[in-house]
Amino acid sequence: MTLRCTVCLMSIVLVLVTIPVQAATPIELGSRRELFVDHHLIEKVDGCRLELARPRDEGVVLKFDQPWEGQFCGYCTVIKDGDRFRVYYRGNPTVGRDGSNTEVTCVAESPDGIAWTKPKLGHFDVHGTKDNNVVLAGLAPFSHNFSPLLDSRPGVPADERWKAIGGTMSSGLAAFASSDGLRWRKLRDEPILTKVTVPYKYMFDSQNLAFWSESERKYVCFFRVFQDGIRRIARSTSDDFLTWSEPVLMEYRREGGSVPVEHHYTSQTHAYFRAPHIYVSLAARFMPGRQVLTDDEAKVIGVNAGYFKDTSDAIFQTSRGGGVYDRTFLEGFLRPGLGPRNWVSRTNYPALNVVQTGPDEMSFYVNQDYAQPTAHLHRYSLRLDGFASVRAGYSAGELLTKPITFTGKRLLVNLATSAAGSLRVEVQDAAGKPIPGFALDEARELIGNEIERPVSWKSGSDVSKLAGHAIRLRLVLKDADLFALRFAE
Repeated sequence: MTLRCTVCLMSIVLVLVTIPVQAATPIELGSRRELFVDHHLIEKVDGCRLELARPRDEGVVLKFDQPWEGQFCGYCTVIKDGDRFRVYYRGNPTVGRDGSNTEVTCVAESPDGIAWTKPKLGHFDVHGTKDNNVVLAGLAPFSHNFSPLLDSRPGVPADERWKAIGGTMSSGLAAFASSDGLRWRKLRDEPILTKVTVPYKYMFDSQNLAFWSESERKYVCFFRVFQDGIRRIARSTSDDFLTWSEPVLMEYRREGGSVPVEHHYTSQTHAYFRAPHIYVSLAARFMPGRQVLTDDEAKVIGVNAGYFKDTSDAIFQTSRGGGVYDRTFLEGFLRPGLGPRNWVSRTNYPALNVVQTGPDEMSFYVNQDYAQPTAHLHRYSLRLDGFASVRAGYSAGELLTKPITFTGKRLLVNLATSAAGSLRVEVQDAAGKPIPGFALDEARELIGNEIERPVSWKSGSDVSKLAGHAIRLRLVLKDADLFALRFAE
């Protein structure tokens, strides 16, 4: 009995020892840009952390001061088309039922995303004049949340280069098209998405959006639903913009922790223009019943009596396709500003899309002073790729990536150091062994603040002989931020 057991144990040990260790499947990075907005590339960190950026306040860029605009303008969409920028938004001077005929769709234009003007289009007679910037009127309920997109799908017809969706639960979502983004027509009379009563109580009663996904090779649509009394986001996909899949409720995940389910009034999900496989969501986080202002404070700023019992801010989350948002950062991305005007209901709502407004700058826009005479659109800026970073203090830290493969000859990094800070990069094989010629003691210190800085070693910057092989990157930072990296020719 004892001998037989001993033999069995020896056999088990032998089997365990002889099974080869299975290395993790490398991430095929190719030459795409990766941002440090989640843990997608990260195996481990020591002495550094992922940190959310603080946007720079660039001030008011557009006042909603025309008679057909007013206090209840909202659901803005910003689009960059070549060297021209446009912002579309709901014009509505009076409080009332969603989807009423007091709502119109307006447009403003800019050569740089900074200075904006309102064109006099002459398309619709609104408030007794055609000298206005209205692109859609008299077609309730679609101006309530009309949200355009520039269709980047290969082969899209010229007269459908611009598309849009709009509608409420009563109408369903309708699809529109345009050749110039100023004159719109329905793609068909029937809605492309209709309400689903189970498991959702309400649908579509917020800004709903769609875009062509290069990574998924489909159109994706994100829209607001109610799930168990909470404002949530669902998504659907389509090959042709007309026939859409059954909605999937977006879930949340966070590396090493749980995620609270919060009210997300709008999602503003879009493909980041420098890394379109990463969907950025600057969601409006709504805090119902979280009242900040007193009745007297509300009276001083002139806010509508029904719109100061709640408050809201903007959060940052991402998705890489499918039904999951990554909530690496639970804190607010854009905190409400100074003064009572910023602490009312339905203010601080980001517009859809982040756009490039300078050689090293990108901007996003925020609806502020909602339900107040001072309602306007505000601009905030960030460095390119600068939503978040890997940050290390003066005592230094390091990050080790998961195994990756790449194409190209050089490794480029988006970084910012102090005068005393630095970044050094070691290239390891998949097992974690430094590769000769690319070890840490052969790495040149990178010091400075640049959007794309080549990494180099004593032998130079050429890494082409490692292309196609599974490697790891060991990044050692001191008093520095690392925002993004990519391999290039």
